[in-house]
Amino acid sequence: MGIIWDRIQRCVEDIRKVTDFQPEAALVLGSGLGGFAARIQPEAQVSYGEIEGFPVSTVPGHEGRFLFGYVDGRPVAVMQGRVHYYEGYSMEDVVLPIRVLGALGAKELLLTNAAGGVNEALSPGDLMLLTGQITSFVPSPLIGPNENQLGPRFPDMTEVYSQTLRNRAKTAAEGLGAPLKEGVYLQTTGPSYETPEEIRMFRLLGADAVGMSTACEAMAARHMGLKVCGISCITNMVAGISSVPLTHQEVQKAADQAADRFQKLVWEYLRAQ
Repeated sequence: MGIIWDRIQRCVEDIRKVTDFQPEAALVLGSGLGGFAARIQPEAQVSYGEIEGFPVSTVPGHEGRFLFGYVDGRPVAVMQGRVHYYEGYSMEDVVLPIRVLGALGAKELLLTNAAGGVNEALSPGDLMLLTGQITSFVPSPLIGPNENQLGPRFPDMTEVYSQTLRNRAKTAAEGLGAPLKEGVYLQTTGPSYETPEEIRMFRLLGADAVGMSTACEAMAARHMGLKVCGISCITNMVAGISSVPLTHQEVQKAADQAADRFQKLVWEYLRAQ
């Protein structure tokens, strides 16, 4: 057994002391989506602080707990808040919650986040379905000795975001009459926002939106064999496009304003198995 796998199993054991809930799907709630938890038929909850060695978020707007319950009868595990590399955690810590969700039995994962719009066809408030990602600007969570319990040494990343799950998200959006953009997401380390020069480079690379989470989580999930879907809420236009300085408060405000539409989309997506 590997060191990481043993750590995951200890986390699972702590959760199992509270609940034996078996999730089919898992959901990571990004900024502004914490209120989604109120829509779920609850079964159990476990605060991250109750799990030995588990990373705890230090960012405002991230509750810091697992919520287990049902979305229209479907068993779902929800991460109400995530941790980020910029908080000082190792990449192993950042993706540990995703690996724990997989070890609990989840077969698919929906990642949500707040992101900055790089593509000028996007506007604040838009919801963007992730079609692909660029992770070259953050350390890979797969660096180090490979643990075969998690996945292969050299995992294929041709289709990080499942076409099947993307089709489900588009069908859910169409049913709601909710516009859903599509694009490529690029992750940086943060915590500073990007410079205009960096944004010009990201645009040349093909990025449509940029953020400080998600891509590393998706990589870890695919390594374990989970199917992944990702949706960004565009909360601001990035440096060089936006005419005002960027602040976390403005990002949080924009995420909150889009929260109702975002929550409805996530609900319809999860219930449409």
